[in-house]
Amino acid sequence: MSTVDLAAWIGRSETLVDTLDPARSNALRAALGETGPLGKGDALPLLHHWLYFWNVAPPAGLGVDGHPAKGGFLPPVPLPRRMWAGGALTFHGDLVLGETVTRVSTVRNVEAKSGKSGDLVFVTVEHALSGANGLAISERQDIVYKQASATGPAMPDAAAPAPEAPWRREVMPDAVLLFRYSALTMNGHRIHYDRPYAQQEEAYPALVVHGPLQATLLAEAAAGTLGRPLRTFAFRGMVPAFDGLPLYVCGEPSAEGASVWTAQGGIRNMTASAT
Repeated sequence: MSTVDLAAWIGRSETLVDTLDPARSNALRAALGETGPLGKGDALPLLHHWLYFWNVAPPAGLGVDGHPAKGGFLPPVPLPRRMWAGGALTFHGDLVLGETVTRVSTVRNVEAKSGKSGDLVFVTVEHALSGANGLAISERQDIVYKQASATGPAMPDAAAPAPEAPWRREVMPDAVLLFRYSALTMNGHRIHYDRPYAQQEEAYPALVVHGPLQATLLAEAAAGTLGRPLRTFAFRGMVPAFDGLPLYVCGEPSAEGASVWTAQGGIRNMTASAT
């Protein structure tokens, strides 16, 4: 696949401004079973910035998968399947609930590859989030586009034992949690809440657990266990996780900080490292 036309998107930038309404962060905390609401002036929890800067397109501006149609800020990659494959963040300072934050996003690279599943296109986007005290978060987002397939992954083994790990938390990613996270992030991708679409159109065995939701759980686990703020956090999706089976949030100390991962049915779904 040629990326001659898509290369024109490299360097494209957009700037969005949003106010960190405590209600959104508190809604996610409640959905995850956390108590004690936060208010204006409290630090924004790790990775909760993904609840803001909504990209709300009108019905005519949506693709069949529920995402905004291609060709705006992101390049019009001629492949039908799209997913957030991973990313990396550096935390320079706190963002505070109630403050106004500016996010500058830039397309840094568009690269075509061929793999076992066919043609792939990787798009790298960088975000810089700044609040009242200057730059707070630098983020790299890795997006992958791929061909459609008539077959998909199998449902994980429900009989697999819980993983062994020094730190472990069990989360049940049911359809309600996935719907609420989709709503809070304004993520219209139908694989997370539309079961017939996920199964019949994208060949998944069940609803797909959001990668960013897993990353949020992993970052919180790393920071809570280490007992100190994170400087960096990098994550990578390995295989999808699905609703209806326990998802284990696991971790162990590393020389730099912590190594964390999610696991379901005896398989690691996402891996991450934190310093």
